[in-house]
Amino acid sequence: MLDLRQLRYFIAVAEAENVGRAAEQLHISQSPLSRQIRLLEDQLGVLLFERSRQRIRLTQEGRDLLGEARTLMANANRVETFARRLGAGNAGRLAIGYVEGAMYANIVSPSVRAFRAGSPLVTLSLQGLGSATQFDYLQRHMLDVGLAYRMPERESGLSSALVLDEAVALAIPKGHPLCGSRTLQPAQLDGQTWIAVTRQPVDTIRSALLAACQEAGFTPDIVYETTDPLASLYLVSSGLGVTLVQSALKTKAPEGVVFRDLKWLRLRVKIYLVWRSNDARPIVTAFREAVCTLAAV
Repeated sequence: MLDLRQLRYFIAVAEAENVGRAAEQLHISQSPLSRQIRLLEDQLGVLLFERSRQRIRLTQEGRDLLGEARTLMANANRVETFARRLGAGNAGRLAIGYVEGAMYANIVSPSVRAFRAGSPLVTLSLQGLGSATQFDYLQRHMLDVGLAYRMPERESGLSSALVLDEAVALAIPKGHPLCGSRTLQPAQLDGQTWIAVTRQPVDTIRSALLAACQEAGFTPDIVYETTDPLASLYLVSSGLGVTLVQSALKTKAPEGVVFRDLKWLRLRVKIYLVWRSNDARPIVTAFREAVCTLAAV
């Protein structure tokens, strides 16, 4: 295995064509430098320099090696710089998972923008995934951080922080009789045709919707189910029923949808930032700080 230090010495002597000058540039004594060059020649089994009293010159083999040595040292320096950037969280790759609610609430894009301002050389991979899949991928090191609808189990080896706690809003077709009331009461929603969002079972809002409505005094008549909140809003715009979505979707709804806040309904959308508890890498810490700073604002 070549010694990079010996190669650096070889390059210095080759460029200076004088061991004394090269030693001065390297801030070492001439004798140890000459000894290292000899050791390199012995290790390689080739004469690299023609020596005389006045100067030292490269042999043809030495000239051939010089180009390769310069390339190798440049690559070594690049690797060292990259490793230092990794250690500082300024380089590498970060895999991020997110539920659609995090995107709708404008958590993902601003967090990525703030993170990249401090770590412009990091390659980011963003994947829309359900909460359970994110937890699985985090444990298998296929993700570095996630934005999920729920907290992971305590025994999972994952940590979390709440970054969004948002109210839901009732979406009503424009022209619907309910639009005539600025404030809606539970009795007015009883008997309405409902549209529910059912993602993967652990992320579905259906069970939480039923529980919250029953606590308020009525049972929603769920006739339609979708896997996407935006799709449910398009069904509402077509006059097919009413639905509950996170408040952030008010600005993304199609025409023909009217919203009403239900302050009495105990149903909210929560987003948790999730990461491996033992992952102390600066790159992960930097992204967590970007998300939590945004959440605090």
